[in-house]
Amino acid sequence: MSRVPILSSLPSPLGSNEESIPPFTVHEYVELSMSGSTGERSFADIFTSIRDWVIHSKPIPSLFTQRIKGVSYSFGSPRPNEYSKKSRQGIPLIAGRFAPLAQLDSF
Repeated sequence: MSRVPILSSLPSPLGSNEESIPPFTVHEYVELSMSGSTGERSFADIFTSIRDWVIHSKPIPSLFTQRIKGVSYSFGSPRPNEYSKKSRQGIPLIAGRFAPLAQLDSF
């Protein structure tokens, strides 16, 4: 299998029996674009797709309404004023490196 350079400005090092390539030619298999080809869809394609609007028309607005209504606090996540007890308002620091389990009991 012979290798064909993408951009060729020098004669082929593989020998003279291979067809010669004119200097600075781009072959068909090379895709030239500024962003490259990662296989992802462009934002314009997603934004104008009816399928994506149908899929996301329910979940995205419901996230905002749940946050406004406080529904997320009904399922186990604490409210901001319930994260720490009033008896312990400081940061729990472990000062000893070799006896941390003894200090954890005090917290």
